[in-house]
Amino acid sequence: MRYHKILLSGCIKLYAIITTLMEKYISVIIPNYNKSTTIERCLEAAFSSQYENFEVIVVDDCSTDNSVEVIKRFPCRLIQLDEHSGTSKARNTGANNSNGEVLFFIDSDCLMQKNTLSMVNKAMIEYGDDHTVIGGTYTMIPFDDTFFSTFQSIFVNYFETKKIEPDYTATHAMAISAHSFRNSGGFQEQFLPMLEDVEFSHRLRKAGCKLAMHPEILVQHIFNFSLLESLRNALKKSMYWTIYSIKNRDLLADSGTASIELKINGAAYLLSIFIALLSLAFANLTFLLLIPVVFIINLFINRKLLATFYKIKALPFAIPATLYYTALFPAAVWAGAIVGAIKCFSSYKVQRNYT
Repeated sequence: MRYHKILLSGCIKLYAIITTLMEKYISVIIPNYNKSTTIERCLEAAFSSQYENFEVIVVDDCSTDNSVEVIKRFPCRLIQLDEHSGTSKARNTGANNSNGEVLFFIDSDCLMQKNTLSMVNKAMIEYGDDHTVIGGTYTMIPFDDTFFSTFQSIFVNYFETKKIEPDYTATHAMAISAHSFRNSGGFQEQFLPMLEDVEFSHRLRKAGCKLAMHPEILVQHIFNFSLLESLRNALKKSMYWTIYSIKNRDLLADSGTASIELKINGAAYLLSIFIALLSLAFANLTFLLLIPVVFIINLFINRKLLATFYKIKALPFAIPATLYYTALFPAAVWAGAIVGAIKCFSSYKVQRNYT
C-alpha cells in the first residue's frame, strides 16, 4: 500500500511538472485611456489568475485622470505614450515590448476570470501553430448586472460565439502568437476609432491565418450602461461598421455582432414603419395587419438570441429585452448606419475631387 502511495505521489508530481512545461509564457496587453474607474478591478482580476506563467503590460495613452497612479500599485509593466495616439498604437507598443510566446489582448474595462489564461494556453496548445488567431468573448453576465449592461453582454456573447470560425476576433479577448503578431505588422494605427480588430482579423485571414472562437475564454465587462449609453453605443458602432463595411464591400456579411439576424431585425423595424406610413397615407388600417406578421417573422429569425435572453435571466428580463431589441435598439442602429453612409460617401466625393 505504501508503494502505491509513493507511486501515486510520483505521478502527481510528474503531471505537475509536465503541466508547468506546457504552460506558455503569456503577455497580457492592456491599453488604457482615462479608465481609472475600471483599471484597478481589471488588474486585480489579472493578478488573481490561477495561471502562473504570465506578465501584464499596461500601455497608458496619455490619460488625464489618475489612471497611472492606480496602475503603479500593481506589479505590472507600465509604458506611457508621449502623446495620445489611440488603442492600436497602445496595443502595438505593448506587444513590441513584451516577452511572451503568446499575446493576449484585453481592454481596461474587462476582468479576466481565474481560468482565462489557462483556457488561452489550452487553446494555443490545441492549435499548436503560429497561424491561428484565437478569440474569446464576454461572460453572459457583466460586472454591473443591470438591464442594459446585461443586454449588451448577452448580445455580444451570443453573436461572437455563433461560429467556431468567426468573421473576426475582438481585442477584448484575443490571443495570438507573438511571432505571428510581429510578422503581421500589428494593428493599423491610422484607422477608424474602433474596429481595428476587425480589420486586423480580415487582413490576417487573407494572409492565410485561421480565426478560431473559443467560448471558454471569457472576460467580464464593466459597461455601466444606461438607456442613453446603450443607444449611443449602438449608434457609434453602427456608424463605424457601416463606414468600414462599405469600404470593405461586405455590408451584408454575417459578421459577429454585425450579424445577419441584427440586419434582418433592422429591416423588420424599417418595414414596420413603412407599413404604418402607408396605412396613414391611404387611410387604410388594413395595412397595419401586416406589422404583426413582420414582427413574428423577425422573432422567428432571431429566436436563438431571444431564447438566450430567457435562458440566462428568465422571463422578467427576456420580455423587456426582446421589446428593446426589436422596437428601440434598431432606431439607434439605423441612425448610426445613415450617418456612417453619409460620412463614407462624403469622404469618397472629397477624395474624387482631389484625384
